Amino acid sequence: MTFHTRIRGLALMATVTVAMGFNAQAQDKIDLLYSDVTSADVPRSQAMTGIFADEISDDFNLKAHFNGTLVKQGAELVAVQRGNLDLAILPPSDFAEQVPAFDILGAAYVVRDADHLMRIFNSEVGDTFRELARENMGIEILAPAYYGRRQVNVVGDRKIMTPADMSGIKLRMPGGESWQFLGKAIGANPVPIAYPEVYTALQTGVIDGQDNPLPNDKAMKFYEVTDQIVLTGHNVGFGMLIMSADRFDSLSEEQQQTLRDAAEKAFTWSNAQYLKEEDELVSFFKEEGLDVYTPDVDAFRTYAQKQYLDSDMSKDWPEGMLDKINGL
Repeated sequence: MTFHTRIRGLALMATVTVAMGFNAQAQDKIDLLYSDVTSADVPRSQAMTGIFADEISDDFNLKAHFNGTLVKQGAELVAVQRGNLDLAILPPSDFAEQVPAFDILGAAYVVRDADHLMRIFNSEVGDTFRELARENMGIEILAPAYYGRRQVNVVGDRKIMTPADMSGIKLRMPGGESWQFLGKAIGANPVPIAYPEVYTALQTGVIDGQDNPLPNDKAMKFYEVTDQIVLTGHNVGFGMLIMSADRFDSLSEEQQQTLRDAAEKAFTWSNAQYLKEEDELVSFFKEEGLDVYTPDVDAFRTYAQKQYLDSDMSKDWPEGMLDKINGL
């Protein structure tokens, strides 16, 4: 064997060794399966596939699925609990199906805006809900994600200024008692329809309207098949990024902190994007021909709060919690 042949052989062995090392490192990364019912181009999705995925890339591979193609709306929580799904962003109503105390976070006019939401989760109130999720559901809440105040979006030209004007309107709301009651609390006749099916339901007259944050209305193109947006601001749309407690506890402390930090950084960005979009979208929808206006919000708030307090929906709210949230 010549000197040059031996050198080439050693070089080849070195290359193979390095490649094997890289492969071993890649194999050491933990795959995290993430599912969402919304589209891949909205800020919260971009935050997950961009900032969050980048921040955790030393230890994890994020595998994201959107538009409910992997797990249908309403089934994500159980999928996480069973270990079939690693990460999901879910609204408080999904938590309330198992722990009714979470209902207060989704009740009309309780969480006021994005800043209020963050104050809630950075306080003892947030600690209380994190403990409830872990102890009663086996779920770790990593961070909240704001995606806009929900507004009423309807077909037709009926002016809606008070809850009485909502009477008889078939308003799409997500499935589940909490969401359905929210629709009733603003005076509508709620109809449960899966999120990806709302556009067609509006187009065919199965429903008269839907409620969502303005960025969602644009992302899902609901403005193409509706006529007006009523700025009720009756509910702050937000979700909580979750992982099963068992899955979370299986990670090192450093990996756990990496996930928390990544979630906070990702949602700080997406929250700002949603707020910016909300400011800009009123003009956009008006240019698209929709009538966009503010109703008598005080009348809606008074009516809605009375509906909750007069019903069983508030019976499981933690004692004194509403006052604590209002105090923030």
